[in-house]
Amino acid sequence: MQNIHTLPIEVVHLIAAGEVIDSLAAVVRELAENAIDSQATRIVISIWMDTLSVQVSDNGVGMAITDLSQAATPHTTSKINNAEDLRQIHSLGFRGEALYSLAQLADLSICSRPILEPVGYQTNYDEHGNLQSPPKVVAIATGTVVTVRNLFARYPNRLQSLPSNSQQIRKVQLQIQQMAISNPQMNWQVNLDNREWFTIWAGENASEILPQIINSIQSYDLAYKEFTLTPSPSSAGEEGKISITLGLPDRLSRRRPDWVKVILNGRVINFPEIEQTILSSLERTLPRNRFPVCIVDLNLACDRIDWNRHPAKAEAYIQNLGDIQAQIKDGITEVLKAPESNAQTSYGSAANDLLRAAERKTSYLIPTKRENFNQPNSSLKAIAQVLDTYILAEHSGGLWLVEQHVAHERIIFERIATQWQIVPIEQPILLQKINVDGIERLQALGLEIEAFGNELWAVRSLPEILIGHQDCAVILQEMAQQDDPTMARATAACRSAIRNGTKLDLTTIRDLLWQWQQTRNPHTCPHGRPICLAIDESDLARFFRRNWIVSK
Repeated sequence: MQNIHTLPIEVVHLIAAGEVIDSLAAVVRELAENAIDSQATRIVISIWMDTLSVQVSDNGVGMAITDLSQAATPHTTSKINNAEDLRQIHSLGFRGEALYSLAQLADLSICSRPILEPVGYQTNYDEHGNLQSPPKVVAIATGTVVTVRNLFARYPNRLQSLPSNSQQIRKVQLQIQQMAISNPQMNWQVNLDNREWFTIWAGENASEILPQIINSIQSYDLAYKEFTLTPSPSSAGEEGKISITLGLPDRLSRRRPDWVKVILNGRVINFPEIEQTILSSLERTLPRNRFPVCIVDLNLACDRIDWNRHPAKAEAYIQNLGDIQAQIKDGITEVLKAPESNAQTSYGSAANDLLRAAERKTSYLIPTKRENFNQPNSSLKAIAQVLDTYILAEHSGGLWLVEQHVAHERIIFERIATQWQIVPIEQPILLQKINVDGIERLQALGLEIEAFGNELWAVRSLPEILIGHQDCAVILQEMAQQDDPTMARATAACRSAIRNGTKLDLTTIRDLLWQWQQTRNPHTCPHGRPICLAIDESDLARFFRRNWIVSK
């Protein structure tokens, strides 16, 4: 066994390089973040898979010739100066490792022209980050072009261990998409093997970027809202803001939680605690085994963040995380409760949607316009009950068709979520053919249950909502099968709600609509089924070809 000794500096740097640059996507990430830091508004990325080469061009402020001379030497940066600056990180990059790591792992060259300079300069670097020759004059536009050729060519073991080209390309695509939603002010053009691959245009926020990334998402499927952070008691004032882009749960869901994203000061990061807060805030709004589309963008005071948690800055520490989580949960509730109308909604397929609505048996069609279901004073007028199942209501913007059962289920579920009352009953309910695990699940909900013989159990208390229900024993059997207590309560709400096929008088209909509008999430029932089909007045006019109507 050898004695402990100090590693040579070149070995230390090589280890660091391997941590920072571990893939083609990492090259794209580091170079694009440098471009964003340079105040660029347009980034062009070109990739060649046969040689594992990348070129990133931007229209940022550029670098002077003196900066180019030392840009690729280890731990050189223009973004911080001392230890105190580490507590005030305003840029995406600050460690001064990326370009030096690239010089070690590939052939690196940079062309750059600063603002107000008549010409630019080109430099080539050796594996130590030093200039191979003096910079030479080149004619380029203001900005910077960084070219990385033959990635990992000097390290065959690393090269041979890379995943397939298709996997690498997919990872690059995801990396660019994440940077695009984190920095919506940027225009992106991406080329692959000398062909245009995709383009992402700048927008105001992530809700304008996401439909460009996922073709199945339309702008009216998303709700967006900004919230000012409530300052913590130890702060001197405002600490930032939270922006939430949320796919409305009656319109969007995913098979995987791949679009539950957390953005921190312009960078998508891994933050399991916040991701779990998002998922828990949206439970019982989607069908089982489906996940939401939700992007939480945190813009926090720099002194609350410590980025020295991960070499690629993919993780961070946040002070007073519990306060942030609570405000995210409140924010998601607000977005669900009152989505803003979208002035840019497109109605090009309105006629087709209405024709399909007339031909299909199901009523669970996607609304063609974002509606605010939480405005009781929006002149909502109950018109009729259709097929003893749906409530037809008129409001100032068009028509709503509400399924009475799932609307009532949502009302009851939210009521019992906050007022789960267990009350004793005089005559016990006997349960049979139920295992011990099921009994324990019911007891965990607060029910008083005791053995009453061989495979027989006596239930001596019930949720208040089930008192007098004719199918109480069956409902308890169903609740006993639910591992999740929230799901068990959803079962109780479902079985207690007005059944479809039940005739309702107009007074009951009005009361049901009013209560539904007060719920926190009027879009879906606790099992994720949509509640309302919204038909806008403009859609009706287009369907009936009333083109002569301009506007009210």
